[in-house]
Amino acid sequence: MPQLSNSEAADMAACHELIRGGSLSFHAASRLLPRKMRDPAIALYAFCREADDVIDNAVAGSNSLGWLQERLALIYAGRPMDVPADRAFARIVDRFAIPRELPEALLDGFAWDSEGRRYRTFSDVRAYSVRVAGTVGAMMAVLMGVRDAERMASAVDLGVAMQLSNIARDVGEDARNGRLYLPMDWMIEAGVDPDEFLAAPAYSEAIGSIVHRLLYAAEGYYGSASAGIARLPMNCRFGIGAAGLLYAEIGREVARRGMDSISGRAVVSGRRKVWVLASGLGDIAFSGRSLSPQPVPEGLFLVDAVVQNTPRTIIDQRARPWWAVGDRLVWTMDLFASLEERGRVRP
Repeated sequence: MPQLSNSEAADMAACHELIRGGSLSFHAASRLLPRKMRDPAIALYAFCREADDVIDNAVAGSNSLGWLQERLALIYAGRPMDVPADRAFARIVDRFAIPRELPEALLDGFAWDSEGRRYRTFSDVRAYSVRVAGTVGAMMAVLMGVRDAERMASAVDLGVAMQLSNIARDVGEDARNGRLYLPMDWMIEAGVDPDEFLAAPAYSEAIGSIVHRLLYAAEGYYGSASAGIARLPMNCRFGIGAAGLLYAEIGREVARRGMDSISGRAVVSGRRKVWVLASGLGDIAFSGRSLSPQPVPEGLFLVDAVVQNTPRTIIDQRARPWWAVGDRLVWTMDLFASLEERGRVRP
Protein backbone atom coordinates (compact mmCIF):
# COMPACT_ATOMS: atom_id res chain seq x y z
CA MET A 1 0.00 0.00 0.00
CA PRO A 2 1.50 3.37 -0.98
CA GLN A 3 2.50 5.69 1.85
CA LEU A 4 -0.37 8.02 2.67
CA SER A 5 0.08 11.77 2.76
CA ASN A 6 -0.99 13.64 5.88
CA SER A 7 -4.32 14.62 4.29
CA GLU A 8 -4.96 11.07 3.05
CA ALA A 9 -4.15 9.67 6.50
CA ALA A 10 -6.57 12.17 8.04
CA ASP A 11 -9.31 11.05 5.65
CA MET A 12 -8.71 7.41 6.52
CA ALA A 13 -8.77 8.24 10.23
CA ALA A 14 -12.16 9.89 9.72
CA CYS A 15 -13.42 6.81 7.87
CA HIS A 16 -12.23 4.56 10.68
CA GLU A 17 -14.06 6.79 13.17
CA LEU A 18 -17.24 6.64 11.09
CA ILE A 19 -17.12 2.85 11.00
CA ARG A 20 -16.21 2.64 14.68
CA GLY A 21 -19.32 4.63 15.50
CA GLY A 22 -21.59 2.82 13.06
CA SER A 23 -20.35 -0.75 13.20
CA LEU A 24 -18.01 -1.78 16.00
CA SER A 25 -17.90 -5.38 14.79
CA PHE A 26 -16.75 -4.44 11.29
CA HIS A 27 -14.18 -2.00 12.59
CA ALA A 28 -12.72 -4.57 14.97
CA ALA A 29 -12.48 -7.21 12.26
CA SER A 30 -10.91 -4.77 9.80
CA ARG A 31 -7.97 -4.30 12.16
CA LEU A 32 -6.92 -7.89 11.41
CA LEU A 33 -6.47 -7.14 7.71
CA PRO A 34 -3.14 -6.23 6.15
CA ARG A 35 -3.09 -2.49 5.43
CA LYS A 36 -3.31 -2.94 1.67
CA MET A 37 -6.75 -4.53 2.15
CA ARG A 38 -7.86 -2.93 5.41
CA ASP A 39 -7.94 0.68 4.30
CA PRO A 40 -9.67 -0.02 0.96
CA ALA A 41 -12.36 -2.03 2.78
CA ILE A 42 -12.84 0.75 5.33
CA ALA A 43 -13.01 3.44 2.63
CA LEU A 44 -15.52 1.45 0.61
CA TYR A 45 -17.72 0.72 3.60
CA ALA A 46 -17.50 4.29 4.92
CA PHE A 47 -18.90 5.71 1.71
CA CYS A 48 -21.65 3.07 1.62
CA ARG A 49 -22.48 3.85 5.22
CA GLU A 50 -22.72 7.57 4.52
CA ALA A 51 -24.93 6.92 1.50
CA ASP A 52 -27.21 4.69 3.55
CA ASP A 53 -27.52 7.33 6.26
CA VAL A 54 -28.39 10.01 3.70
CA ILE A 55 -31.21 7.86 2.32
CA ASP A 56 -32.48 6.83 5.77
CA ASN A 57 -32.48 10.40 7.09
CA ALA A 58 -33.91 12.03 3.97
CA VAL A 59 -36.74 14.50 4.44
CA ALA A 60 -39.94 13.60 2.60
CA GLY A 61 -39.89 15.09 -0.89
CA SER A 62 -36.13 15.66 -0.96
CA ASN A 63 -34.01 14.34 -3.79
CA SER A 64 -31.50 12.49 -1.62
CA LEU A 65 -30.75 9.92 -4.32
CA GLY A 66 -30.01 12.67 -6.83
CA TRP A 67 -27.63 14.33 -4.38
CA LEU A 68 -25.80 11.04 -3.76
CA GLN A 69 -25.53 10.44 -7.49
CA GLU A 70 -24.01 13.91 -7.84
CA ARG A 71 -21.48 13.07 -5.14
CA LEU A 72 -20.70 9.83 -6.93
CA ALA A 73 -20.24 11.66 -10.23
CA LEU A 74 -17.74 14.01 -8.59
CA ILE A 75 -15.87 11.04 -7.12
CA TYR A 76 -15.56 9.43 -10.52
CA ALA A 77 -14.49 12.74 -12.04
CA GLY A 78 -11.64 12.86 -9.54
CA ARG A 79 -13.12 15.91 -7.80
CA PRO A 80 -14.80 14.50 -4.68
CA MET A 81 -16.72 16.72 -2.31
CA ASP A 82 -14.89 18.02 0.74
CA VAL A 83 -15.95 14.99 2.78
CA PRO A 84 -13.39 12.49 4.13
CA ALA A 85 -15.38 9.41 3.05
CA ASP A 86 -15.80 10.79 -0.48
CA ARG A 87 -12.10 11.62 -0.83
CA ALA A 88 -11.01 8.21 0.52
CA PHE A 89 -13.48 6.37 -1.70
CA ALA A 90 -12.29 8.36 -4.72
CA ARG A 91 -8.77 7.08 -4.16
CA ILE A 92 -10.03 3.49 -3.88
CA VAL A 93 -12.13 3.89 -7.02
CA ASP A 94 -9.04 5.03 -8.89
CA ARG A 95 -6.68 2.42 -7.46
CA PHE A 96 -8.96 -0.59 -7.92
CA ALA A 97 -10.87 0.67 -10.98
CA ILE A 98 -14.25 0.09 -9.35
CA PRO A 99 -16.85 0.64 -12.09
CA ARG A 100 -19.32 3.38 -11.27
CA GLU A 101 -22.25 1.10 -12.07
CA LEU A 102 -21.58 -0.92 -8.88
CA PRO A 103 -21.97 1.77 -6.19
CA GLU A 104 -24.64 3.47 -8.30
CA ALA A 105 -26.73 0.29 -8.29
CA LEU A 106 -26.27 0.02 -4.53
CA LEU A 107 -27.64 3.56 -4.14
CA ASP A 108 -30.66 2.52 -6.19
CA GLY A 109 -31.24 -0.39 -3.80
CA PHE A 110 -31.13 1.95 -0.82
CA ALA A 111 -33.67 4.20 -2.52
CA TRP A 112 -35.97 1.24 -3.24
CA ASP A 113 -35.94 0.43 0.47
CA SER A 114 -36.60 4.02 1.42
CA GLU A 115 -39.67 4.23 -0.78
CA GLY A 116 -41.05 0.94 0.55
CA ARG A 117 -41.16 -0.65 -2.88
CA ARG A 118 -42.96 -3.97 -3.31
CA TYR A 119 -41.96 -6.64 -5.78
CA ARG A 120 -44.47 -8.14 -8.16
CA THR A 121 -42.40 -11.04 -9.49
CA PHE A 122 -39.43 -13.13 -8.44
CA SER A 123 -37.44 -11.36 -11.14
CA ASP A 124 -38.20 -8.09 -9.35
CA VAL A 125 -36.98 -9.58 -6.05
CA ARG A 126 -33.78 -10.69 -7.77
CA ALA A 127 -33.30 -7.20 -9.22
CA TYR A 128 -33.54 -5.79 -5.70
CA SER A 129 -31.17 -8.46 -4.34
CA VAL A 130 -28.64 -7.69 -7.07
CA ARG A 131 -28.61 -4.04 -6.02
CA VAL A 132 -28.37 -4.38 -2.25
CA ALA A 133 -26.20 -7.52 -2.07
CA GLY A 134 -24.92 -8.51 -5.52
CA THR A 135 -23.13 -5.17 -5.65
CA VAL A 136 -21.43 -5.93 -2.34
CA GLY A 137 -20.20 -9.26 -3.70
CA ALA A 138 -19.00 -7.61 -6.90
CA MET A 139 -17.12 -4.82 -5.13
CA MET A 140 -15.43 -7.23 -2.74
CA ALA A 141 -14.41 -9.37 -5.69
CA VAL A 142 -12.90 -6.31 -7.39
CA LEU A 143 -10.85 -5.61 -4.25
CA MET A 144 -9.53 -9.17 -4.54
CA GLY A 145 -8.47 -8.61 -8.14
CA VAL A 146 -11.32 -10.50 -9.83
CA ARG A 147 -12.13 -9.02 -13.25
CA ASP A 148 -13.26 -11.97 -15.41
CA ALA A 149 -16.92 -12.56 -16.22
CA GLU A 150 -17.22 -16.08 -14.83
CA ARG A 151 -15.90 -15.42 -11.33
CA MET A 152 -17.65 -12.06 -11.17
CA ALA A 153 -20.92 -13.80 -12.06
CA SER A 154 -20.37 -16.13 -9.11
CA ALA A 155 -19.78 -13.15 -6.80
CA VAL A 156 -23.08 -11.60 -7.85
CA ASP A 157 -24.87 -14.95 -7.44
CA LEU A 158 -23.49 -15.29 -3.92
CA GLY A 159 -24.80 -11.88 -2.96
CA VAL A 160 -28.23 -12.70 -4.37
CA ALA A 161 -28.29 -16.04 -2.55
CA MET A 162 -27.44 -14.36 0.75
CA GLN A 163 -30.11 -11.74 0.26
CA LEU A 164 -32.74 -14.38 -0.48
CA SER A 165 -31.75 -16.17 2.73
CA ASN A 166 -32.23 -12.95 4.66
CA ILE A 167 -35.60 -12.26 3.06
CA ALA A 168 -36.78 -15.77 3.88
CA ARG A 169 -35.67 -15.45 7.49
CA ASP A 170 -37.11 -11.96 8.07
CA VAL A 171 -40.59 -12.31 6.54
CA GLY A 172 -42.36 -11.70 9.85
CA GLU A 173 -40.05 -8.96 11.08
CA ASP A 174 -40.22 -7.11 7.77
CA ALA A 175 -44.01 -7.39 7.64
CA ARG A 176 -44.37 -5.99 11.15
CA ASN A 177 -42.29 -3.03 9.96
CA GLY A 178 -44.57 -2.55 6.96
CA ARG A 179 -42.15 -4.05 4.44
CA LEU A 180 -42.74 -6.89 2.01
CA TYR A 181 -40.06 -8.58 -0.06
CA LEU A 182 -41.89 -11.74 -1.10
CA PRO A 183 -42.95 -11.89 -4.77
CA MET A 184 -46.57 -10.75 -4.78
CA ASP A 185 -47.51 -13.04 -7.65
CA TRP A 186 -46.29 -16.01 -5.58
CA MET A 187 -48.46 -14.81 -2.69
CA ILE A 188 -51.55 -14.40 -4.84
CA GLU A 189 -50.92 -17.80 -6.43
CA ALA A 190 -50.77 -19.33 -2.92
CA GLY A 191 -54.00 -17.58 -1.93
CA VAL A 192 -52.41 -14.92 0.28
CA ASP A 193 -53.51 -11.31 -0.07
CA PRO A 194 -50.39 -9.12 0.36
CA ASP A 195 -52.25 -6.24 2.05
CA GLU A 196 -54.08 -8.53 4.47
CA PHE A 197 -50.82 -10.29 5.34
CA LEU A 198 -49.09 -6.98 6.06
CA ALA A 199 -51.99 -5.87 8.24
CA ALA A 200 -51.82 -9.04 10.39
CA PRO A 201 -48.65 -11.11 9.73
CA ALA A 202 -49.25 -14.73 10.69
CA TYR A 203 -47.77 -18.04 9.66
CA SER A 204 -49.78 -20.31 7.38
CA GLU A 205 -48.95 -23.27 5.18
CA ALA A 206 -49.38 -20.95 2.20
CA ILE A 207 -46.73 -18.55 3.51
CA GLY A 208 -44.54 -21.53 4.34
CA SER A 209 -44.73 -22.72 0.73
CA ILE A 210 -43.56 -19.30 -0.49
CA VAL A 211 -40.64 -19.29 1.93
CA HIS A 212 -39.75 -22.78 0.71
CA ARG A 213 -39.70 -21.59 -2.90
CA LEU A 214 -37.44 -18.71 -1.95
CA LEU A 215 -34.99 -20.94 -0.11
CA TYR A 216 -34.96 -23.46 -2.96
CA ALA A 217 -33.99 -20.68 -5.35
CA ALA A 218 -31.29 -19.48 -2.95
CA GLU A 219 -29.74 -22.96 -2.80
CA GLY A 220 -29.34 -22.89 -6.57
CA TYR A 221 -27.46 -19.60 -6.42
CA TYR A 222 -25.23 -20.83 -3.58
CA GLY A 223 -24.39 -23.78 -5.80
CA SER A 224 -23.45 -21.66 -8.79
CA ALA A 225 -21.44 -19.33 -6.53
CA SER A 226 -19.38 -22.22 -5.14
CA ALA A 227 -17.61 -22.75 -8.46
CA GLY A 228 -16.40 -19.16 -8.45
CA ILE A 229 -15.32 -19.32 -4.81
CA ALA A 230 -13.12 -22.34 -5.60
CA ARG A 231 -11.39 -20.27 -8.27
CA LEU A 232 -10.58 -17.27 -6.11
CA PRO A 233 -7.01 -16.77 -4.90
CA MET A 234 -6.45 -19.41 -2.24
CA ASN A 235 -6.14 -16.88 0.57
CA CYS A 236 -9.61 -15.54 -0.27
CA ARG A 237 -11.55 -18.75 -0.75
CA PHE A 238 -12.16 -19.71 2.83
CA GLY A 239 -13.42 -16.31 3.95
CA ILE A 240 -15.90 -15.98 1.12
CA GLY A 241 -16.82 -19.64 1.36
CA ALA A 242 -17.46 -19.33 5.08
CA ALA A 243 -19.83 -16.43 4.52
CA GLY A 244 -21.74 -18.50 1.96
CA LEU A 245 -21.92 -21.55 4.20
CA LEU A 246 -23.22 -19.58 7.17
CA TYR A 247 -25.84 -17.73 5.19
CA ALA A 248 -27.04 -20.94 3.54
CA GLU A 249 -27.39 -22.37 7.03
CA ILE A 250 -29.80 -19.55 7.90
CA GLY A 251 -32.16 -20.97 5.29
CA ARG A 252 -31.74 -24.48 6.64
CA GLU A 253 -32.58 -23.24 10.13
CA VAL A 254 -35.77 -21.69 8.73
CA ALA A 255 -36.56 -25.07 7.17
CA ARG A 256 -35.98 -26.83 10.49
CA ARG A 257 -38.59 -24.49 11.95
CA GLY A 258 -41.11 -25.69 9.41
CA MET A 259 -40.65 -22.65 7.14
CA ASP A 260 -42.12 -20.47 9.88
CA SER A 261 -40.21 -17.19 9.78
CA ILE A 262 -43.22 -15.27 11.09
CA SER A 263 -43.52 -16.45 14.68
CA GLY A 264 -39.80 -16.02 15.37
CA ARG A 265 -36.46 -15.24 13.77
CA ALA A 266 -34.21 -18.15 12.87
CA VAL A 267 -30.81 -17.92 14.56
CA VAL A 268 -27.87 -20.23 13.89
CA SER A 269 -26.18 -21.08 17.18
CA GLY A 270 -22.46 -20.63 17.68
CA ARG A 271 -21.97 -24.37 18.04
CA ARG A 272 -23.88 -24.96 14.81
CA LYS A 273 -21.74 -22.38 13.00
CA VAL A 274 -18.58 -24.16 14.09
CA TRP A 275 -19.96 -27.48 12.86
CA VAL A 276 -21.03 -25.98 9.53
CA LEU A 277 -17.60 -24.46 8.93
CA ALA A 278 -15.71 -27.55 10.07
CA SER A 279 -17.73 -29.84 7.83
CA GLY A 280 -18.01 -27.57 4.82
CA LEU A 281 -14.83 -25.58 4.37
CA GLY A 282 -12.90 -28.54 3.02
CA ASP A 283 -15.10 -28.66 -0.07
CA ILE A 284 -14.81 -24.95 -0.79
CA ALA A 285 -11.28 -24.94 -2.15
CA PHE A 286 -11.88 -27.65 -4.73
CA SER A 287 -15.42 -27.41 -6.07
CA GLY A 288 -16.07 -29.69 -9.01
CA ARG A 289 -18.76 -27.43 -10.42
CA SER A 290 -18.30 -25.66 -13.72
CA LEU A 291 -18.38 -21.90 -13.73
CA SER A 292 -21.67 -20.34 -14.76
CA PRO A 293 -21.28 -18.22 -17.91
CA GLN A 294 -23.40 -15.44 -16.41
CA PRO A 295 -25.16 -14.53 -13.17
CA VAL A 296 -28.85 -14.10 -12.60
CA PRO A 297 -30.11 -12.10 -15.60
CA GLU A 298 -30.82 -9.04 -13.47
CA GLY A 299 -27.14 -8.93 -12.43
CA LEU A 300 -25.55 -9.18 -15.85
CA PHE A 301 -25.05 -5.41 -16.02
CA LEU A 302 -22.72 -5.58 -13.01
CA VAL A 303 -20.57 -8.26 -14.61
CA ASP A 304 -20.41 -6.37 -17.89
CA ALA A 305 -19.43 -3.20 -16.07
CA VAL A 306 -16.48 -4.90 -14.36
CA VAL A 307 -15.24 -6.78 -17.41
CA GLN A 308 -15.45 -3.72 -19.64
CA ASN A 309 -13.49 -1.64 -17.14
CA THR A 310 -10.61 -4.02 -16.54
CA PRO A 311 -7.47 -2.06 -15.61
CA ARG A 312 -4.16 -2.60 -17.33
CA THR A 313 -2.53 -3.73 -14.12
CA ILE A 314 -4.38 -6.40 -12.19
CA ILE A 315 -3.86 -6.37 -8.44
CA ASP A 316 -1.51 -9.19 -7.45
CA GLN A 317 -3.21 -11.36 -4.88
CA ARG A 318 -0.23 -13.73 -4.59
CA ALA A 319 1.57 -11.46 -2.16
CA ARG A 320 -0.16 -13.20 0.76
CA PRO A 321 0.62 -16.89 1.43
CA TRP A 322 -2.27 -19.27 0.85
CA TRP A 323 -2.38 -20.34 4.46
CA ALA A 324 -2.95 -16.79 5.74
CA VAL A 325 -6.72 -17.16 5.55
CA GLY A 326 -7.68 -16.02 9.04
CA ASP A 327 -7.81 -12.31 8.27
CA ARG A 328 -9.96 -12.76 5.19
CA LEU A 329 -12.22 -15.20 7.03
CA VAL A 330 -12.94 -12.76 9.84
CA TRP A 331 -13.23 -9.80 7.47
CA THR A 332 -15.69 -11.44 5.12
CA MET A 333 -17.85 -13.01 7.80
CA ASP A 334 -17.95 -9.80 9.77
CA LEU A 335 -18.59 -7.63 6.72
CA PHE A 336 -21.80 -9.48 6.05
CA ALA A 337 -22.63 -9.55 9.76
CA SER A 338 -22.30 -5.79 9.91
CA LEU A 339 -24.42 -5.36 6.81
CA GLU A 340 -26.96 -7.65 8.41
CA GLU A 341 -27.27 -5.21 11.32
CA ARG A 342 -29.55 -3.25 9.00
CA GLY A 343 -31.83 -6.29 8.78
CA ARG A 344 -30.48 -7.65 5.50
CA VAL A 345 -27.30 -7.78 3.42
CA ARG A 346 -26.80 -4.15 2.53
CA PRO A 347 -24.19 -1.69 3.76
